[in-house]
Amino acid sequence: MNVSRSGYYKWIKTRNIKNIYEINRDILTNLIVEIHKEKPSYGYHRIATKILTSTGWIVSHNLVHKCCKYLGIKSLARKSGKYIKPGEEHLVFPNLIKGNWEANEPLQKIVSDMTCIRYKNKLYNLTFYLDVFNDEILTYKMSSKNGDCNTYYDGLNQLLEKIKGTNRQLILHTDQGSVYSSRTYESLHKSYNVIRSMSRAGTPTDNPVIESINGWIKEEMEIDFDIKNCEDIYKFIDDYIYYYNNERPSYKLNYKTPIQYRIELGFV
Repeated sequence: MNVSRSGYYKWIKTRNIKNIYEINRDILTNLIVEIHKEKPSYGYHRIATKILTSTGWIVSHNLVHKCCKYLGIKSLARKSGKYIKPGEEHLVFPNLIKGNWEANEPLQKIVSDMTCIRYKNKLYNLTFYLDVFNDEILTYKMSSKNGDCNTYYDGLNQLLEKIKGTNRQLILHTDQGSVYSSRTYESLHKSYNVIRSMSRAGTPTDNPVIESINGWIKEEMEIDFDIKNCEDIYKFIDDYIYYYNNERPSYKLNYKTPIQYRIELGFV
């Protein structure tokens, strides 16, 4: 063997000592395992962002992806996609958005929906209003009473408070649900500069923003936050929406949180 005597003894001394690359690799893999254990729904992009925000360590998403593959780690969130044939437009409120979800400031385009959350064999109705500009949940209301219209009305009234006394024009996009279509609901915003827009009947793809969020927030509640074992469902929802707005990195917002994104663009 063409190895010097001094080189051989140096190798003997250091062979069990890890170099800086190996040390960093161990730290990174441990971080990935910890984050995945805490948030099993996270994919490698959000894991890399979590590492950056929690430690300041800049790690490429590609490297995190490789480590995740090596560790056998992947998001537990389900992914699904299905074509749905478009339905008819609403007779009173047509679809004004028509796929144009761009907004250059807050409170330009708002979407709303009601989703059902199951907790201890009981269904709760959660209605929320979301700003398309930064996907921030602006207002929300939950009820254990099936078909409780107040979840829609209270959320809308809270939203209208945000534009009260201004000339701001707001597009509110919803589905064709009976409450959203009712005269009572329309009368609440009649004195405000609110323009209504509705998805076509039976066409959730007309509102992909809210439909997508509806799916994965319930997955996160189940996978990452163990909703079925929480003690107080109302406090749980309050805490989750705070997390969603203030702590959850969003792919759409370059892995910034909704409120962080809004503030950094100068909208307080």
